[in-house]
Amino acid sequence: MTKGNLVIGQSGGPTSVINSSLAGAITAAHKQKNIGSIFGMNYAIEGFMKGELIDLGKISAADLKGLRNTPSSALGSSRLKLKDEHFPQVLAMLKKFNIRFFHIIGGNDSMDTINRVEKYCRKEGYELYGVGIPKTVDNDLFGTDHTPGFPSAARYTALSVLQSATLAKNMQKVDQFVIYQSIGRDAGWLASSSALAKRDEKDGPHILVVPERPLNRNRFLKEVEAVYRKCGFVSIVCGEGAVWDDKTAISASETKDKFGNTEFGAMGGTSAAMALHKLITANFKGWRGEFQITESLPMCASDRATKIDKKEAFELGAAAVKMAAAGSSGVMAALKRVSNKPYKSAIVTAPLSEVAVHAKPMPDNMFTSDGFMVNKKFFEYLKPLVGSLPEYTEIKKLLVKKGK
Repeated sequence: MTKGNLVIGQSGGPTSVINSSLAGAITAAHKQKNIGSIFGMNYAIEGFMKGELIDLGKISAADLKGLRNTPSSALGSSRLKLKDEHFPQVLAMLKKFNIRFFHIIGGNDSMDTINRVEKYCRKEGYELYGVGIPKTVDNDLFGTDHTPGFPSAARYTALSVLQSATLAKNMQKVDQFVIYQSIGRDAGWLASSSALAKRDEKDGPHILVVPERPLNRNRFLKEVEAVYRKCGFVSIVCGEGAVWDDKTAISASETKDKFGNTEFGAMGGTSAAMALHKLITANFKGWRGEFQITESLPMCASDRATKIDKKEAFELGAAAVKMAAAGSSGVMAALKRVSNKPYKSAIVTAPLSEVAVHAKPMPDNMFTSDGFMVNKKFFEYLKPLVGSLPEYTEIKKLLVKKGK
């Protein structure tokens, strides 16, 4: 059995439960006889290449417990994309600190990093066991039923839009519409979660605009008008990466990040919500509306983190370490749904080579036929992860008759 030290990093955007995965990994590492020191990457692979390591073995039991309820990325994150010239430097650091177990908590790009590092080490004859720990609020990671961070972000989104739409309904004589923009570059999982609190068709959101469903301007404007006539106001939720039917970004953003991905929202200097707002006000004279863009807030709202999310994040972190210590490599610890009622999941593995190159969009059968809303199948998938949501009271407006 290979013996050596372990290193773990946190990469990309954070989640409300990413530190729970870190706590799980550290807890499990302490129990593995073939793992010596436990190191953390200071600001992910970028800091690791500089030899910046944090001694995670010295974290107290109290702080380890506290991590499970702490949002954001405790180790610090980075979006550095590894290039071929970086690999000798990475290998040099692995050798210097006798690291044999390599983990990153992250999304597609992070899984790609582990996959490439593990392959390079194998080619160079260095024994390294790399196992990925999933994380992304976008829920678009291939090979897993859902990703840690998504359930909590989905709850954040559902509650935010429930409250936003309630406000919009009561303010309809002032503002005729409201647009809420959710993060989610390539998939509409998070934007669609906003519909979870709907009780009837007049409750917001009324229209979903997501990347999986390219938007036709005329159909959209007709739907906006129809909803307004029926409900008196219009609640719209759009995903930041939504596109027109010619596949161009609704946001019209041309800014790219280090991975070549389009930057949306404030990062790109524009947004889908702003573009849709302009389209509506240009086509409906006298209409007034607002847009709400949350950016990274759903990634770090620990007050809305779900119990299931914290639990599964911790368990996946622990499982990944146990897998590596037992000799597994080139895989990601993943979740398989066993049942909905009662909700139960199992931990399985997914090949890093597949996770790194595939995304998981929402399936067509989770949308209504017109594409503007999600259906029962989506709610069945999401409800066990998010839990119960509040129901607000609505006053029945029994107007006083004249003469009384």
